[in-house]
Amino acid sequence: MRIAPPTPSRAAKLFELLARAYPDAHTALHHENPLQLLVATILSAQCTDERVNLVTPALFARFPDAAALAGADRAELEGLIRSTGFYRNKAKAIQSCCADLVAHHGGQVPQTLEALTALKGVGRKTANVVLGNAFGIPGLVVDTHVQRLALRLGLTRETDPVKIEFALMPIVPRETWSRFSHWLILHGRSVCAARKPRCSACTLAPHCPRIGVTASS
Repeated sequence: MRIAPPTPSRAAKLFELLARAYPDAHTALHHENPLQLLVATILSAQCTDERVNLVTPALFARFPDAAALAGADRAELEGLIRSTGFYRNKAKAIQSCCADLVAHHGGQVPQTLEALTALKGVGRKTANVVLGNAFGIPGLVVDTHVQRLALRLGLTRETDPVKIEFALMPIVPRETWSRFSHWLILHGRSVCAARKPRCSACTLAPHCPRIGVTASS
């Protein structure tokens, strides 16, 4: 697939329109501190944010810090998060991550990408969610919506999430990295759906090459 790099003017117009359409974009995951956001993000894999938000109040009331989560009874932890799906793998990831936090960071969530991705069960996407939303440190989150829209909008020809992240870095102004991810996530949910994008109702349409969108969409 050959996709010409976006011109600075077209990219800037896309960012302007997205910012106007979603001025209050922020994470939908409820949290009161960085640890809660880290755990909620792990739970959100292949699960809706709404479902995660239903689960986390009881989870954090029962296990309020990294030490408590690391030492939790595995069966009890799995029971609390069962409805988020893949609960055995998620319970293992949460406990491994929290054990690392206790052992290497005094139970606190670190504030660098390198330290976060060194934690067991934490990849770049989760790390960037935490950096951008818990610490205000710019991070490009590439979830399925960002992955799809970055290609459709002609911002990159890459399909691998990590390669997409690096491809977007020089295109998207660093100070808007976190907001940009939220813009695309919200736009992907409300307008640019995977199977039936509502192109006729899309504010980005005049500047979008519609990569991979059929004529009937």
